[in-house]
Amino acid sequence: MAATNSSDWTTPRDVVARLRKRWERGDYLAELANGTDWEPFSIPLRGPKAGDITQHYEAALAWARSWAPEVHKHVRIEHRRLGGRLAGVNDVPARVWIERREDLWRLLGVTSTVHRYELLLACAREALPRLATWMADHPMRVVRWEADWPRLQATIRWINGYRGPAVYLRQLDVPGVDTKFIEHHRAILTTLLEHCLPSDRIDTEAARTDFAARFRFLRKPAYLRFRLLGDESLAGFSELTVRADEFTSPPSGITTVYVVENETTYLAFPNQPRSIVILGGGYAVTQLSALSWLHHRSLIYWGDLDTHGFAILDRLRRAFPHTQSILMTRNVLLEHRNQWVKEDAPTHGHLATLSPEEADLHESLMEGEFGHNVRLEQERVRYHLLEGALNDLHQESRNPTAGTADAEQGEEVCRIVTVQSD
Repeated sequence: MAATNSSDWTTPRDVVARLRKRWERGDYLAELANGTDWEPFSIPLRGPKAGDITQHYEAALAWARSWAPEVHKHVRIEHRRLGGRLAGVNDVPARVWIERREDLWRLLGVTSTVHRYELLLACAREALPRLATWMADHPMRVVRWEADWPRLQATIRWINGYRGPAVYLRQLDVPGVDTKFIEHHRAILTTLLEHCLPSDRIDTEAARTDFAARFRFLRKPAYLRFRLLGDESLAGFSELTVRADEFTSPPSGITTVYVVENETTYLAFPNQPRSIVILGGGYAVTQLSALSWLHHRSLIYWGDLDTHGFAILDRLRRAFPHTQSILMTRNVLLEHRNQWVKEDAPTHGHLATLSPEEADLHESLMEGEFGHNVRLEQERVRYHLLEGALNDLHQESRNPTAGTADAEQGEEVCRIVTVQSD
């Protein structure tokens, strides 16, 4: 006797699985939300052939009974005539019909989910029609966030209706919504706000991940911490922290500025006359671009001898093309061979602003000329080399042929050394 192909016969579980795939795509809810009239549809069933009735009668009978109408109250079973001379004519299940939406909901066990979705959609249509349009087009995303949707909608409504001056996210006044909620739901809120807000309420230049900037909320300002060197003080203070956007000019009488990223280096930086040292933060050197007065000063950078150090130098030069570097040479690297460590995640790519010597060393680091991911951290460079570099800068400033153009314009010389963080 030939083996039965009953494993290919369509089971009730197969039909439910097929319907659930359509449900999970959102097809059924989208049709409901958009007011599409319901039309009954059917799913064909694969079942026994005429020969199976004689050769595999018990299996065929069990399959037919699995589709008994009394077992499947939410569908209509359509039968077809099957049989022949040996087995006689039999009515076997051929199609499953879904006659009403309510039957489909019950079959999938989603009746309560559908009712909640309809309530959320109705509420949005009354309060935020543009949001309701999005909900109709993306019903399963609403279902996914169903528990949080009232707070999401209330947040959208508050932001959409607010017309006052710019505020911090902390000032958003919605019951049950705080900055933690916004951060956790940032992605879905961003999508909804982009759909609901007018274009002038969205800063498309800001990254989608920067929620505050994109929707024109106030952001935490950048701060610069600096100390005055050479026994100088400002209003009795030797060290201050100020907002970067308010640091529009150097303190009075200051002619030299150093920017360091490592706090120990910042605290131990050698005393220099008429100078300040600023504590920065690696790639945060981009904050210095707001200090427009640096365009009229000499700018000198010192960073780690690794690919990131040169990338930061390149970034600083893009803001201030006249930036020089110190202690970022092949000789300094080789002199500290015993101090090398591994760079965790080297950068790659062309850095257009590097000098020929800098570019050559950067390429050697990328290609592993000295070993795999070699890195010399700035704080490992011997201290006397920093003192020597600073002395060289002073000698250059005393050179009567240097800075003539600035002197003729009555501008002060300001040198900035940037030291990259760990």
